[in-house]
Amino acid sequence: MPRPQKCRRIRGYPDFWSFSPDDGANEVVILSLDEYETIRLVDWAGKTQEEAAAQMQVARTTVTAIYDAARRKLADALVNGKEIRFSGGNYRFDDADAATGISPKGRNQMRVAVTYENGTIFQHFGHTEVFKLYDIENGAVQKEQIVSTEGQGHGALAGFLRQVSADVLICGGIGGGAQMAMQEAGIRLYAGISGNADEAVRRLLSGTLPENAEANCSHHSEAHHCGEHGCGEHKGV
Repeated sequence: MPRPQKCRRIRGYPDFWSFSPDDGANEVVILSLDEYETIRLVDWAGKTQEEAAAQMQVARTTVTAIYDAARRKLADALVNGKEIRFSGGNYRFDDADAATGISPKGRNQMRVAVTYENGTIFQHFGHTEVFKLYDIENGAVQKEQIVSTEGQGHGALAGFLRQVSADVLICGGIGGGAQMAMQEAGIRLYAGISGNADEAVRRLLSGTLPENAEANCSHHSEAHHCGEHGCGEHKGV
């Protein structure tokens, strides 16, 4: 019986989830998020494979194998004009405790996160500085807490929501990259919502909150979404 693979530690989700040739592509190359992490660490951050292995908490030979596979995929995409997408993989998030000081979610509870500012739903996901968390059980709110985020970027914010065990996100404008991060994290998305945060949660519980409404950030044109300039976002475990 083969030994189970050890989960590779990654920093968080990418801010950008796909790249494609200008003239389009008929085929797609999928890079797993642990493959993406080796490229980020070695080729972008300039770390040695030994240093990358220590950061990902796996053997250097494992990093070498992941890195070589990722480079072959990138070469295939660049030479043959294929689209590159990031998805899945055998990974877990960085052990840095983004949830410090945040009360744990109850075993049978659903946690709803709302982008939050002065009682209302903050409208630009990528710039969110505060989330309000609602713990729901038996159709009612059992606990509320307001928490600060741990950095900017779509990937950082999506990773933060994953670490605080959010099941649902209610927000205003959100770019395509952040939507992909929510899907990857298994977080149900209610986007394009405005108004009072508490009222939105009441509508969610009553079944009257529209799911995944118009989700593009309202401060961009239709052709320029949040994910394209980093204004601010696992199922592989």
